[in-house]
Amino acid sequence: MEYVVGIDVGTTSVKATVLSKDCELVFEDQIPHQLITQRANFSEEDPNVWWDSTLTLLKRIVQELKDGLVAIGVSGMVPTLILVDEKGEPIRHSIQQNDARAVEEIEYFKSKIDREEFFERTGNTINQQLIFPKFEWLRRHEPENVQKTRWIMGSYNYITFKLTGKPCLDVNWALESGMWDVKEKRWFDEILKVAGIPKDLLAQVYEPHQTVGELKAEIAEQIGIHHPVAVIAGSADHIASTLGIGAIRDGDLVLKIGGAGDVMYVSDELIVDENLFIDYHDVPGKYVLNGCMAASGSIVRWFSEKILKTDLRSLNEQAKNSPVGSNSLILLPYFLGEKTPIFDAKAKGVWLGLSLNHEIKDLFRSILEAVAYGFMHHIEVIRNKGRKIERVFLCNGGAKSELWRKIVADVTGYDLIYIEENPGSSAGVAFLAGYAVGLFKDWEEIEKMNKRKYIVHCDAKNHELYSRYYKIYRETYESLKHVFEKLYELSAGM
Repeated sequence: MEYVVGIDVGTTSVKATVLSKDCELVFEDQIPHQLITQRANFSEEDPNVWWDSTLTLLKRIVQELKDGLVAIGVSGMVPTLILVDEKGEPIRHSIQQNDARAVEEIEYFKSKIDREEFFERTGNTINQQLIFPKFEWLRRHEPENVQKTRWIMGSYNYITFKLTGKPCLDVNWALESGMWDVKEKRWFDEILKVAGIPKDLLAQVYEPHQTVGELKAEIAEQIGIHHPVAVIAGSADHIASTLGIGAIRDGDLVLKIGGAGDVMYVSDELIVDENLFIDYHDVPGKYVLNGCMAASGSIVRWFSEKILKTDLRSLNEQAKNSPVGSNSLILLPYFLGEKTPIFDAKAKGVWLGLSLNHEIKDLFRSILEAVAYGFMHHIEVIRNKGRKIERVFLCNGGAKSELWRKIVADVTGYDLIYIEENPGSSAGVAFLAGYAVGLFKDWEEIEKMNKRKYIVHCDAKNHELYSRYYKIYRETYESLKHVFEKLYELSAGM
């Protein structure tokens, strides 16, 4: 039997999924790891841990399934920044996509770059997610590490490099780096010059489904493989999960409730908006207009584990007894600053409307509602582009909560397609690897994976009330934006 492997380098674990030629999931496993946050606004991980986990998972797969592995694809967090030396080893920990340390560097580049032209060429704004402000931070604070750098890579690019021995990047890491011309599909030389990044630090750029090379002989021997195995360039995790969930049609929208909150909108045409990111879909010729809320499920974990030290099931049951609007309590979910759609690294979490009448059930429900309001903000941006939303998918860990699913449906005003057991990015990139080697012939075959689907219906009356709370949610941030600026200056000792 022939099969393909998808490896996903996630924030909390490395996950492996194996698909058969019938698109059946035949193996799934993961190995957890830790996010490293040594200082406020810092977010790092150890690429060596990712690699060790990848090897361990591949050994487990071969031991269980024996022969038949034909292709491997890797997905991961994007745009992670990894400095790689001449020997192909990471020089320091990765700097993650949600790392917000480069505040001064962002302001510096805003003063040096024509932002209108930058947006027109790259589809990006100058924000905390881009690669070159973080690289500038390293140049200023760790010049010795920059001097050792031979390659700049992302999370899944690095693992693909270790598997094949061939340095590589893919189009979506390049695009989200802020150094790529989105229309011409080439490096934006003027930005590289301003950023002081030599082009020879950047490896060849591939399409996600393109084959980079074969599994290195010594790696194959180490995991017990005795035949050639193709390794593709791989995919950004959120794009691979968009494919994996079956969102491949124009107008499809995916809402993901993970540690962060992701919003992906599929389009047959290139659409850019200053409030959102743009990526190439794994399906050639399509695009994904998307957003990422820095903190979503992570706020739930913070509240349950650090503040109350209680279990989520109990909190969910209590929150069911809080009414729509959490007894007139609204939370701004900007606990890690915010990426889209406001791009404000200085924003903070705020509860509005607290009184002595509020209980734990109200506070917890307001967290769930805050994430849904964040989704609604993204939907508003998409609709303001004149785009229709045809199908809405809901997935990831937070969607397991029946209450949270209902809140998202009622806040957004859409019936939702809840995919109960979709393995996410690892399955999407496994399918991509299978498509690359001809194991799968049609993109629509991805639908075979998602057998357990449920419709979550929107309550029109609840939506009407939520719409009024949502307006207050939006007004609250606008009213406090200047206060966040002052608070940041105070915390930074300015």
